[in-house]
Amino acid sequence: MCRPLVRLDGTNRTALLAQIAVLVLIFYLSPSAAAQAIWSAVGPSGGDARVLAAVPGDPRHLYLGTTNSWVYESRDEGATWRRLSKLDSFDDLILDHIVVDFVDSSTVYAAAWRLDHPGGGMWVSHDGGQSWSEIKGLRGQSIRAFAQAPSNPRILYAGTLEGVFRSVDSGASWTLISPPGSHEIHEVESLAVDPMDAEIVYAGTWHLPWKTINGGKSWQNIKQGVIEDSDVFSIIIDPVQPHIVFASACSGIYKSENAGRLFRKVQGIPSSARRTRVLKQDPSNSRVVYAGTTEGLYKTVNAGKSFERTTDPDVIVNDVYVDPAEPNRVLLATDRGGVLSSTDGGLSFVASNEGFSGRKVEALLVDRENPARLFAGVVNDKAYGGVFVSTDGGGRWQQIDEGLDGRDVYALAQSPEGEILAGTSHGIFALDASSSSPTWLPRSTIQNTHLKTVVETHYRTRVNIEKKVTDTARIFDGRVHALDLTGAAWLASTTAGLLTSKDKGATWQGGPVMGAANYFSVAVQGATMAAARSDGVVVSMDAGITWSPIGVPAVLTRIRSVVISVDGTLWLGAREGVYFTHDHGKTWLWVHRLPIADVDDLFYDGHMNRILVSSRASDQVFSIDAKSLSWNWWQTGFHISCVRTAAERLLAASLYDGVLVEPQAEGVETGKR
Repeated sequence: MCRPLVRLDGTNRTALLAQIAVLVLIFYLSPSAAAQAIWSAVGPSGGDARVLAAVPGDPRHLYLGTTNSWVYESRDEGATWRRLSKLDSFDDLILDHIVVDFVDSSTVYAAAWRLDHPGGGMWVSHDGGQSWSEIKGLRGQSIRAFAQAPSNPRILYAGTLEGVFRSVDSGASWTLISPPGSHEIHEVESLAVDPMDAEIVYAGTWHLPWKTINGGKSWQNIKQGVIEDSDVFSIIIDPVQPHIVFASACSGIYKSENAGRLFRKVQGIPSSARRTRVLKQDPSNSRVVYAGTTEGLYKTVNAGKSFERTTDPDVIVNDVYVDPAEPNRVLLATDRGGVLSSTDGGLSFVASNEGFSGRKVEALLVDRENPARLFAGVVNDKAYGGVFVSTDGGGRWQQIDEGLDGRDVYALAQSPEGEILAGTSHGIFALDASSSSPTWLPRSTIQNTHLKTVVETHYRTRVNIEKKVTDTARIFDGRVHALDLTGAAWLASTTAGLLTSKDKGATWQGGPVMGAANYFSVAVQGATMAAARSDGVVVSMDAGITWSPIGVPAVLTRIRSVVISVDGTLWLGAREGVYFTHDHGKTWLWVHRLPIADVDDLFYDGHMNRILVSSRASDQVFSIDAKSLSWNWWQTGFHISCVRTAAERLLAASLYDGVLVEPQAEGVETGKR
């Protein structure tokens, strides 16, 4: 019989890590590991949308590309979306190009690049996006541009960081047609193929536009009239008059009426402070061209003589779709705002994101009195973010951002009296839900008190007297990592250090503890408080008045989370797994056989007396019985930041896909002691 615990009293680090690796391997090879249904993503809707593509001849059937490897599908022209399929097991593919073959609509191409490193590739589906296979000839290529020749569907072009590639057999094989190792034709950002001649191709690079008239055998620079050093983000060719070419660059929008021999700069659209990411021509009226920029959507109705902005400047447009059957129907794929829809030719837009969630949720809170009431705090979404609330378990969400002013939300907590606080990138805020329009109010005042020795005269004698002095109040504007409001004193870990409040957040006291301010996790159980940083833990037995360090296992290289169970046991989540101590750090025990390492978050479920465990590097979550140390696990299908409990059901906050909900009455596997 295997022991459930390992006492850490000098355990060799290398041997311990080897044990973890073996356990993880056994776990993943077990028959039950692949038997679970993935969890459901329930919102909040919106997020980053990158590209829109329609099925030729069926404008109601759309595909949507994202920043997290997923493809979505709509059968009602974007009114609702459903998660269709994922290109790759990784979550960092940026899908900037989806092309539906105009001869065989069941064939769909998706070109992608990876965030923060030069990788990517191309995938093809032969069943309408249900399943995908990677095209080997472009494996590892960071594809920034992709086009199918309108006159020959078998001819495809791909622009990568290396150059321009061509396929003449529907993607089965590829040839680099730009000069190998070229110092000019690389970092290809845009491509356009002449609608009547598949050998004529325009390529926009990170440094000016280029053109070939013979399928890449030779290239010419077509920079006449274009400001030097311009990145060319988009090129479009008039389908009826192919000598008319539009190009967008960091220096503005250009138009050529002689197939690129000479460009002239279009007036009426700002240039240097904006990037025009996409140009799209109305298929029914060539005089109408839309320009999607990093500061809104612009439109011309006079073939580029002048442009006018039709949206707010905070809209970042990645793609534009114009319904060929109903040109007043316009959709935008945007950063943060997801899909926006217009029925008046782009004059006004509304969100059209039902079923689509690409949110990065960093904080998740379940109302202690009503488990169907959920709060999600998101990051990176500015005006489209803040906190979202659902009163029906994730069915519908309402944005509550008034007062947050675009701040990222990293922590959410509820007091026993029901008050809700948000820890943000710039301070602490409390939710005022007393009116019909809930508002966040700042609760970030730090006002410390300390003893000061002063000299006073008593009965003609000068004596030293210690007096409590209150410092001048100051406003804390740093990042809040974690909050715990369950005790008589509230506790927050911030970039200013550990802060406590005994007046319900009206004022906070504290600062760096043991010379450190970088505590990432806090926990409160009665008057006992604990706080963890990556290399240590401190505890307080007097509600934060004084703090003391406790010993931690020498084997630990990164601590990320701390919780305290009802019996006073202190639990740590670390790179090497889950550990606990019954005696404030004198001895530590390792939860043996738990097949997860690199733990990022722990949550104590007092109702079930269990510890919920998750890792950002894994799509599994674990539940440890705090008494018996037996454990269960669930496969979510998504990488997650934390897991919480709502009545008898689990919820998770995902890194890229919003809030996740556990399937009903299924998906649980039991682990042995």
